[in-house]
Amino acid sequence: MPLIDSQYQAPFYLFNGHLQTIIPSVFYSGNKNPYTRERIDTSDGDFLDLDWIKKGNKKLALITHGLEGCSTSTYMLRMALDMSSKGYDTLCWNLRSCSGELNRKKTFYHSGFTDDLHEVLQHVVASDEYYEIVLISFSIGGNITLKYLGEQGDNINSIISSAIVFSAPVDLESGAVQLAKPSRSIYMDRFLKSFRDKFNAKEKLHPGTFDLSQFEHIKNFFQFDQIFTAPMFGFKDVYDYYARASSRPYIPNIKIPTLIVNALNDPFLGNNCFPTEEAIINPNVFLETPKNGGHVGFPVSGKKNWASERVMEFITSLSL
Repeated sequence: MPLIDSQYQAPFYLFNGHLQTIIPSVFYSGNKNPYTRERIDTSDGDFLDLDWIKKGNKKLALITHGLEGCSTSTYMLRMALDMSSKGYDTLCWNLRSCSGELNRKKTFYHSGFTDDLHEVLQHVVASDEYYEIVLISFSIGGNITLKYLGEQGDNINSIISSAIVFSAPVDLESGAVQLAKPSRSIYMDRFLKSFRDKFNAKEKLHPGTFDLSQFEHIKNFFQFDQIFTAPMFGFKDVYDYYARASSRPYIPNIKIPTLIVNALNDPFLGNNCFPTEEAIINPNVFLETPKNGGHVGFPVSGKKNWASERVMEFITSLSL
């Protein structure tokens, strides 16, 4: 499909991508624990924590967070509560180790790990509670969702009606280059601290698994993924990981209506994270690239949530 001419406009006082990223994540005064938690076991002997808002609706919004986020990240809470008010049950699932409790296995998750999304969807479908599922995802969750949809292709479960992803780094290497810039150190430092804390905790459960002294030399994702992620998941090296885990090559095979919203001033996204060619050739994929918005920010004046309004606009347009 041709590119969508975005109508999003950021407030004048949030005049760059950094402010549009950081401010929405800091200021939130709504319900911070609206969920009922369910834990499910995975087929490989681990577990996933699923956080629900159920009101007996027959449509479900299944929402996936970004790297080192969780169900209580501000963007997740706002989307879950808004979709709940619009006639959807909501399910915010937590990637392994992101729910507040470390997972059991030695491995965590990676930016293209689709197995757990598949298991969550199978669990939901087996419950036979819903006739429609909408997938909504942010950041790395968006990459995972797009990759999953492309992997499934024509085999995608018919109960999944559409997908909307925000700020998806569809080319992981391009995103890593962007976040290695000195001007992005505020984000990189936060990610590395989260990784370091979790690896220290994991080492207590599985002594000798990791060489934690390597953290002294890690300054960016290239180094972290080369030392930890690639060998942990059986990739040859960091570049093999980025190539095989990125969703961009899978986008041409997506068979359900899918909206990708990536802001041009997103401080996390490099040039290859805007899949223009793929959107043009695939009639199921819509690409919207607002000039502003930051990373999973998209702030507007007042208490409105532009992201959830955009989700509903897209879903509604599919029935016209």
